[in-house]
Amino acid sequence: MSWIYLIVASMFEICWTFCLKFMNVKRVRTIGWSSFFSRRENMEILAPFAGYVVFGIGNIIFFSMAMKYIPASVALASWMGLTLIGIKLAEIYLFKQPSNFYQFIYMTLIMIGIVGLKRTA
Repeated sequence: MSWIYLIVASMFEICWTFCLKFMNVKRVRTIGWSSFFSRRENMEILAPFAGYVVFGIGNIIFFSMAMKYIPASVALASWMGLTLIGIKLAEIYLFKQPSNFYQFIYMTLIMIGIVGLKRTA
């Protein structure tokens, strides 16, 4: 169950990272707080901030639950590796970023390392 917690924490971290990408602090200043609910664009401006908080807290909770049963070094390395691969795959498939064959080879090597750490933990 602890490895499932670690995978969920990685998913939260991936979402948290993309919330950071889409945050725009300057646009928050343009929100008319007196008419906040009457304009849809106000919610679009604040959605990345809400995601930042929700996904950040979820990440902390699930990662801490995973670390109760997995050694810290293994948990951190696995969590970061899964997060890196998830972010790269999201960039490739959702945001249509260019990729090449070598990137998939290196992601495979990261996955081999994670599986190796899991087998020894």
